[in-house]
Amino acid sequence: MIVAALLNASASVLQRRATKDEPESASFSLGMVLDLARRPAWILGILAMITGFVLHGIAISLSRIALVQPLLVSELPFTLILASWMFQARIPRRDWSAIGLQSVGLAAFVGCLAPTGGDPRVSITTWALGIGATAAGVAVLVVLGYRGRREHRAAALGVATGAAFGLNSALIAGVGAVVSHGGGLFTTWQTYGVAVLGPVSFFLLQNALQAGNLVASQPGFTLTNPLVSVAWGLAVFGEQARGGLFLVGTVAGAVLIGAGTILLARSQLLDPDAPRQEQQE
Repeated sequence: MIVAALLNASASVLQRRATKDEPESASFSLGMVLDLARRPAWILGILAMITGFVLHGIAISLSRIALVQPLLVSELPFTLILASWMFQARIPRRDWSAIGLQSVGLAAFVGCLAPTGGDPRVSITTWALGIGATAAGVAVLVVLGYRGRREHRAAALGVATGAAFGLNSALIAGVGAVVSHGGGLFTTWQTYGVAVLGPVSFFLLQNALQAGNLVASQPGFTLTNPLVSVAWGLAVFGEQARGGLFLVGTVAGAVLIGAGTILLARSQLLDPDAPRQEQQE
């Protein structure tokens, strides 16, 4: 999953580099995607994203979704490091501190949460309720993003994209559970759910990246995806998290992750248009 996060970070930086010159009027249009398809950086970003998606699917199929999905939080530090290399800017000391803060939080969160049990092979009614609730949230965020301007649009669409990716991960977990118990890949409905939701998530991602800088959209990708996935694991698939003092450690880890993410999201390195002097402060 760590390798998948690194590939996703590479995809974000490459695709943002390709989409930043697209006009705002191109938002939510097929023409924008067709125009991006002629740019090498965008194509490399797509290849990185596809490879990361495959590794991501394998990881989810082999473990519990509430355990592996939080590791995607490491995507933001990877994005920052790659952005510093691509835009030839030094990472400030405060950003390294934020990376350390987030890393400690992630270790505490995963170590204390340590979910057990659970099974994605739940009833169709349970699936429908979970999908309906998640899809409704995504729809509201898309409407808010469509009506917003620039960075507000990027932030709303970033959260919507993260939620859509989280739902997609739940569907992938469902596919993996069915296949691992002798079912057919092409006979389970979740496979076709992934086939439909995947392009939708991809379309939302391109619009989030086009709407504003990574500083606005990246936190949504980073936090909402694992948050939605953990919610699915615990509330829908019946995974059991550890309680007692471990619950305190889980909450403390989540707080550190959130604080580190907010600090990293404000880094000038995620804004390629920022003056170079500001980036090196």
